[in-house]
Amino acid sequence: MLAGGRATQKDVAKAAGVSQATVSLVLSGGGALSIPAETWARITKAAKDLGYVPNRFAQALKTSRSMTIACIVPDITNPFYPSLIRGIQSVTDGLNYDVIAVNTDGSSDRERHFLDWARQGRVDGVIGVFFTLRASDFSPLIEAGVPIVRIESSKKRGGDIAVDDIFVDSQAAAFAVTEYLIAQGHQRIAMIAGRGGPQGNRIEGYLTALANAGYEEHVVVDDEFSEIGGIRAAETILASAFRPTAIFAANDLMAIGVMQTLRERNIDIPGDIAVVGFDDISAAKLVTPTLTTVAQFQWQMGERAAHTLMERLRGTKTGAGTALEMPFELIKRGSTQTP
Repeated sequence: MLAGGRATQKDVAKAAGVSQATVSLVLSGGGALSIPAETWARITKAAKDLGYVPNRFAQALKTSRSMTIACIVPDITNPFYPSLIRGIQSVTDGLNYDVIAVNTDGSSDRERHFLDWARQGRVDGVIGVFFTLRASDFSPLIEAGVPIVRIESSKKRGGDIAVDDIFVDSQAAAFAVTEYLIAQGHQRIAMIAGRGGPQGNRIEGYLTALANAGYEEHVVVDDEFSEIGGIRAAETILASAFRPTAIFAANDLMAIGVMQTLRERNIDIPGDIAVVGFDDISAAKLVTPTLTTVAQFQWQMGERAAHTLMERLRGTKTGAGTALEMPFELIKRGSTQTP
């Protein structure tokens, strides 16, 4: 912060060694093709170091922008999503954009409602996880000048519509989990999932790996991707004739519900039944035993999504939609490995 009072764009320009006009372009969220990424970074750093605070109302009038990004998610209470949102904020904060989180419950009506809401100019761009909408459903938003980046759980290739996708191949990840359990000696592996969202991709990976090994499948689908859903699904499996030595849950909350059910029945984990989750939420390292799971690196996904969206807003990214695959990693912990 300047000793004499509030920092101005002129102060930022001097500190960054650029013109005030360039500072104005960057700090307004706009910009031109000629402004290099290094210059953007230098200006935003100078603004942060000086404690520059933009006049958002004046910016909105001048640029016709709200300086706000919407992050649309199906369940804000799921610990997977806060890390994703923080990753988005790590990028947008430096560009003077605010992020608001919107919850849809995975409902088609609510997803469409918030697209209409965004199209009215409430936000400048959208990053979202959508369970029911296809790329063509976003055309009105794109035509209104509101770019969108989707966080996806299946392979994408991009397309004519300018919707950008950031994805982790959930089918490949579930295949890797199931192959790992098979390599551990498990022949009776059950899988549970919640309805909607990544359910289909993750089940498909599991089924493919079992078919390759010639083992019997056993899938239970609950209405909820939650701890309660995991408890119900585990009870269904234990009441069946199938006698699993491992249970693969399509997310960590369901896996934690499974572990709770097994503990209540004095079933040893992993001695009697091994358990694997998906997502690597913070609680996965805290439960006993610690949970083997698939890390998707939500923070990095959020960062990449935010950079992609800002490139659209700046005009440095144009044309058809793109697809970027992000990595996953199987994190092996105590729920599948005896110390």
